[in-house]
Amino acid sequence: MPRPSVQFLGGPNRSRRRAGWKLWLLGAALIAGLGALGFIWWRHRTPPPAPSVAAHTFFSNAPAAVVTPPRPVAAPAPGSPAEQPRAVIAPAPAQATATNRVATPIAPPASIATRATVSNPPAIRRAPAWIPNGLTNASIATNTVAEATTTNPPVVTGANSNLWFLPATNRIAIQIALASRGISSGSIDGLAGGQTESALRAFQVQQGLPETGRPDTATLARLQPAGLRLTTRQINEADLARPRPVPTTWIGRSQAARLEFESMLEMIAEESQSHPRLIRQLNPTLDFERLRPGTLVTIPRIDVPATRHLASIRINLGQRWLRAYDDQGTLRLHFPCSIGRIAEKRPMGTLQVLVTVKDPNYTFDPAVFPESEEARQVRTKLILPAGPNNPVGVAWIGINRPGFGIHGTPSPEQVGRTESHGCFRLANWNAELLRRCVTPGTPVLVDP
Repeated sequence: MPRPSVQFLGGPNRSRRRAGWKLWLLGAALIAGLGALGFIWWRHRTPPPAPSVAAHTFFSNAPAAVVTPPRPVAAPAPGSPAEQPRAVIAPAPAQATATNRVATPIAPPASIATRATVSNPPAIRRAPAWIPNGLTNASIATNTVAEATTTNPPVVTGANSNLWFLPATNRIAIQIALASRGISSGSIDGLAGGQTESALRAFQVQQGLPETGRPDTATLARLQPAGLRLTTRQINEADLARPRPVPTTWIGRSQAARLEFESMLEMIAEESQSHPRLIRQLNPTLDFERLRPGTLVTIPRIDVPATRHLASIRINLGQRWLRAYDDQGTLRLHFPCSIGRIAEKRPMGTLQVLVTVKDPNYTFDPAVFPESEEARQVRTKLILPAGPNNPVGVAWIGINRPGFGIHGTPSPEQVGRTESHGCFRLANWNAELLRRCVTPGTPVLVDP
């Protein structure tokens, strides 16, 4: 009797069906792979579409065929050694230095277009560091342009009367015009910031204008920043012999003959009240490590105010500025100022000038620097020689509080942005100008 046929689930019929599905899936995968390879080949053979020039108009107003991205903002220079709050200051012999400015300007170019830019919103507190227009052409490369002016006066009104929305050339022009009136915005750099706004407020107070801190029409009409004023400085043999390395230790600095500028770039920037980055931007073809006698360096042209006797000094700790007034109470000088880090050590109230010293030396007391490993090893006072890289700079104005005073600094770019150990620190050029304008007995009011 024949056996009944029994079909199991894993029998031959199911195996044939499984093999058919495998062949179908393999064919689908092969077709998909060939399609992907064909798409990749087509993408490589077909060039991508050209980017829209309209997307770049945020950065530049150049023709559609030319797109110029903004230059990155250079990092600021590193900080300087902290100064001594209880220094013993003694005059040092004055050093003879050569002044080689060429004050006579050369006729400006026929036309320099003002770059249209849109700055970052004020809340970001940044501005692009554009190289000023007209300063990257062949004439500046050969150092023959001594003065340049923008054809459009830096006048803005309404909602855009704000430093953040001005081109860099206009901001530099405003900073130069303020400095020529004894109202400093710190190192001239063409950037918008709180120190330039504070300087504009000081100018508005001086002129009896509404204190807005903005370059509005009324303010610029009084300030009259006649374009971007530049001149040249000729390098000579005496200049090249002046820079020298500054030792990094207190003992090394005490053994130096003089704490001079470390480089030609540092010297030129400080003489022109400028940030070293701006000097490089104004002279893009110069190698400041290999300058030769006769080289012309383009710098901002600042008409330093004439020395005059000032009746009083006021320092505001909260806003970090120093102002000086004449006998009629008119504001004559305004400088950014660094103040003491520890509030309890800040001199307050009504003080007075006791002594003024040009090119002071500096007494390092290791007891005041317990955090310094070198100070713990030295265990003795050291006398540091005079010079622009002396911890108190090129000028000292002692006040009737032992060990405290108003003085310069080796790092003017940091003034107003960092804190000192207790004294009132100014840029070297501002400290020297103030020293020439005050005498022992001049009152100094320090308020919060």
